[in-house]
Amino acid sequence: MIMDQTVGIIVAAGKGIRMGSDERKQYLMLGKLPMLCHTVLAFNACNDIDRIILVIPEGDSGICRTNILNRLLLSKPIELVSGGKERQDSVRNGLNTIHDLDGIVVIHDGVRPFIRPDLISESIRTAKGAGACAVGVRAQDTLKCTDASDVVRETFDRERIWIAQTPQTFHSRIIKTAHEHALREGVLVTDDAHLVEKMGYPVKMVNGSRLNIKITTAEDLELAQAIIRLR
Repeated sequence: MIMDQTVGIIVAAGKGIRMGSDERKQYLMLGKLPMLCHTVLAFNACNDIDRIILVIPEGDSGICRTNILNRLLLSKPIELVSGGKERQDSVRNGLNTIHDLDGIVVIHDGVRPFIRPDLISESIRTAKGAGACAVGVRAQDTLKCTDASDVVRETFDRERIWIAQTPQTFHSRIIKTAHEHALREGVLVTDDAHLVEKMGYPVKMVNGSRLNIKITTAEDLELAQAIIRLR
């Protein structure tokens, strides 16, 4: 086993219900390639990534090899892993294949296809120093918190508010410990940085890109197609 590796975990095990399509959103065409191809290519092009773990829906390995991997000329080793019920379960399944506790793990949403290799590298450099980091962008709009009746209860100071994206990057030992603790305690959150925060570890924010969108709805896909055309 090679130690001190930097492993990219691309999480693409979602059902894509909000997309309203019969086909899983990660396999939908974006330009001339399926959406997931763009994400895999970005990680393959990052010089700081040693290998890639692609977490996909259970039973999709044949589809994924045919429609995604066979379309690409990849220089890095890639392993397919079945996902779980929730995103957190899928990430944990990916982490379970990593036995090097001294390396770096980069966790990224498969449906964020516009991630740049240089931003992946920046997150890795930051995590090597800080232990944990999350890519994000500063809020530009005023953010308000309401009660159950949609009445405003608090307005946040946007100068200190970030909109979290992925990748989120960690020392292997930190993120594996956080996921193991969450499993024992029955904790379920929406991103990996939150699990690390709950363990008391500081998470450093890294400036991301407003083009690093997560494609969840049909409207998001329209925007992504426009970005592809402009490129």
